[in-house]
Amino acid sequence: MGSMRAALPSVGMVIVLLAQVSNMEVIKAAMSKGINKYVIIVYSDALSSLFFLFCSFLFHRSERPQLTFSILCSFFLLSVFGCSSQIFSFVGIQYSSPTLSTAMLNLIPAFTFVLAIIFRLEKLNWENKSSQAKSLGTFVSIGGAFVVTFYKGPPLIGELSHSGSPRRLLLSPQLSWILGGFFLAAEAFMSSAWYILQALILRKFATVLIIMFYLFFFNTILSTAFALVVVSEPSDWKLGLDIGLVAVLYSAVIGTGFRVGLCTWCLSRTGPLYVSMFKPLAIVFSIVMDVVIVGDAFFLGSLIGAMIIVAGFYAVMWGKSKEEKTTEDCGLGSVNSSREKVPLLQNRIEEN
Repeated sequence: MGSMRAALPSVGMVIVLLAQVSNMEVIKAAMSKGINKYVIIVYSDALSSLFFLFCSFLFHRSERPQLTFSILCSFFLLSVFGCSSQIFSFVGIQYSSPTLSTAMLNLIPAFTFVLAIIFRLEKLNWENKSSQAKSLGTFVSIGGAFVVTFYKGPPLIGELSHSGSPRRLLLSPQLSWILGGFFLAAEAFMSSAWYILQALILRKFATVLIIMFYLFFFNTILSTAFALVVVSEPSDWKLGLDIGLVAVLYSAVIGTGFRVGLCTWCLSRTGPLYVSMFKPLAIVFSIVMDVVIVGDAFFLGSLIGAMIIVAGFYAVMWGKSKEEKTTEDCGLGSVNSSREKVPLLQNRIEEN
């Protein structure tokens, strides 16, 4: 029973990645049909906030933790990171592909490590092998991101498709790919900041459903304000019984509400670095969906860059696991030494 409970976060993160990759594919299909990406964000965030409001009243009707002004400000800042990540993700997918998006998500552990050092959540000791591995893995991951962004290469699987959004067709394929890579790198950075702030908030306020409601409530306000500025056509806000409505419902229920809620639950059980360990699996899921289902091409640059990013990713994870093992061994050693001292103390008492 205990082993099953320990495996739940792992199963949960696999489901999170499946939800994320499938949501990317649905959004990509909707945008290719002319559906405005910012409208999708607004509607999906609004539906998600209503869903979590209902869940909060249902499960926390009697007991509700006290909300302070500082916690509300933390929720708002978390929403700024989350909303920015959503926008950068959708724009990046529009200019590139879901496969590139999932490859760039592997930058999250590297960015998380850098931010953790900046905010003194992580210690860096150059004489320690674990710190060397994490530092080297961070630079390798960033280098892989440059490869996958600036080198597209020939298609390995599938044929090169020239269909896409009108704005994407105005740019050359290489420039469009590079621009998408920059937006997706910005998404990875915002996601890293989101993970760190979320972990800090969970220490003070551990009610996940209420956090999710305020997150999507502020997301809806921010995304609506942004969309009202950039969406000029009133007809873009109208949804029919087509792929646009399917994208909004799928993004709200599966891609946003369910995925973020389950990811937050896994984060509260394990921590941000454990959650980021599963990102390389998204590449496999995305390639299968991109090539088999959607019919997009898989490029040599994506393969080489993804392999470099994954290598750097696992270097960071190896360093982190070695560091945690050293800490556990030190703790176990101190406990054993204290146990050995107790009989000696008892013998002296008995002699007296």
